[in-house]
Amino acid sequence: MKEREKDRDPVRELPKAKQIWRRREFLELLSWGLAACVGTRRSRAGFQSSPVFLFREVAEQTGLKFHHFTGATGEYYMPEIMGAGVALFDFDNDGDLDVYLVQGTVFDPTRDPRLAKFPPPAGWKPGNRLFRNLLSETGKLQFVDVTEKAGVGHIGHGMGVAVGDYDNDGFQDLYVTNFGHNVLYHNNGDGTFTDVTVQAGVDDLRWSTSAAWVDFDRDGHLDLFVANYLDFNVKANKRCYASTGERDYCTPKMYQPVPARLFRNRGDGTFEDVSEAAGIGAAVGPGLGVVCADFNGDGWPDIYVANDGAAAHLWINQGNATFKETSLPSGTAYNAEGMSQAGMGVAAGDFDNDGDEDIVKTNLTKEGCNLYVNDGRGNFYDAAAEYGLLLPTFPYTGFGVEWFDYDNDGRLDLFIANGAVNRMESLPASPYPFNQPNQLFHNEVVGKKFRDMTEIAGPAFAISEISRGAAFGDINNDGAIDVVIANNNGPARLLLNQTHSINHNHWLLVRLDGGSGNRFGMGAKVEVRRRGQKLTRRAHTDSSYLSANDVRVHFGLGEDAQIECLTVYWPNGSAEAWDKIQADQIVTIRHGTGRRILGGG
Repeated sequence: MKEREKDRDPVRELPKAKQIWRRREFLELLSWGLAACVGTRRSRAGFQSSPVFLFREVAEQTGLKFHHFTGATGEYYMPEIMGAGVALFDFDNDGDLDVYLVQGTVFDPTRDPRLAKFPPPAGWKPGNRLFRNLLSETGKLQFVDVTEKAGVGHIGHGMGVAVGDYDNDGFQDLYVTNFGHNVLYHNNGDGTFTDVTVQAGVDDLRWSTSAAWVDFDRDGHLDLFVANYLDFNVKANKRCYASTGERDYCTPKMYQPVPARLFRNRGDGTFEDVSEAAGIGAAVGPGLGVVCADFNGDGWPDIYVANDGAAAHLWINQGNATFKETSLPSGTAYNAEGMSQAGMGVAAGDFDNDGDEDIVKTNLTKEGCNLYVNDGRGNFYDAAAEYGLLLPTFPYTGFGVEWFDYDNDGRLDLFIANGAVNRMESLPASPYPFNQPNQLFHNEVVGKKFRDMTEIAGPAFAISEISRGAAFGDINNDGAIDVVIANNNGPARLLLNQTHSINHNHWLLVRLDGGSGNRFGMGAKVEVRRRGQKLTRRAHTDSSYLSANDVRVHFGLGEDAQIECLTVYWPNGSAEAWDKIQADQIVTIRHGTGRRILGGG
């Protein structure tokens, strides 16, 4: 039967490039109509001039020019579709966030990348790239590639990156995971890094994915958890097919999972593999996302791992250098129906402001995400449907994810980076049919719901790509959290937060100085008390997928700038409070300078 005229979508009938621009035009018009929800900029005469979008994409114009290369040759090797990640960290301690992006490569080192199925663009440089932020020097957000000078341009089939100051010298170091050898880059403090992988003893020849720095034994030295994925190798690559009969990437069930690793920091620049002794080897899964937090409130950091196509793992710290896997009794192994899912990214945060860490996990298309609500003692239930997150995430495959207060109203919102891993039947003509739009959800004050803001967040959310890693931090130091996205087989994106032009909400950004031990206070709980309300956040760089976030702790304060007290519960069990903290600033809180709280740990 001939398609009825009124059912036709004229945008779909345009060539692909024009489709994207027409949809952007539509979103711009939609944003005009929904100005009350998003905001408008007013001229001096009081008339509305132009819409102010929640986020603006500015990667290329700020010099953040990076294109991810999959190395695909038509053989459908699984690592091609899984990477890669990104890190936001201040490597030179000049007060602004720099960007590190992980790159792929061809599996055959003798093959010319230009002969790959998707050759890199003109001017492309191989290897991971480090971009230095010039904001502190020039007052303008601008990046310059300093990879060669810094010595961090590892060439390999890159996966992810973890950030932490493992030797407590005040400079953050990099751990890069790969399909193959991993790399530990020590930050020398002079703008350069040194590869110390062999000396430190933290290499892993298996397929490593996400990693996290965590002081699991609370001795003041950051230890390292490395999630490993599958026992895959190029020579034993299996041939898998889509329902259409076309070649496609295999599911993780076609390969055996491999164990995670836990490296204990000896404090002398070397590490000891304590995976078996700590009990981490007691359960094996195809690990992808990892986040560390104190989930049961006993003061010891725990580890949650999203496993692809298998039950997740919740490793509860026993306080004696061992862990116990408790995902099943805790309610975090499966979804509300008791089914395992294709866990990708994961994040922990106090989205309901009740003082404990809740978990969000992203999954495969037609699974929806999980929202595990914590009762404060490490018991969870999956409330994704209850909070309105299950249905909106059902059509997408989620990867990078994070709780962050994008509009500074005091409630943690949610961003999810999406991109398929298997052929999408809706994109039959695409040479790389995996692109999906990213999503933004607002935490509503009424009704225990998250509101899907994607379609009214601006043109940046009209771009449909294959997003993987996502890193979060205040990249221009204006008090609003921004997002850097690493796209598979595509350009990096920088979503600059514009909400300060819409509302007048206040904020606070806290940089912790832990002194001689755990210099950046990784794992510390920071609490702001204001007019009977407590906001609790955690100092961390982990979560998301293959990525590392700004270690500074961000608070949105809403319309009230009053801060009665700021309390830090340090990782070593001590606690201190500060009474005279002003809003709308970046403040450094140093261990030992506050009012000691007895029994604070």
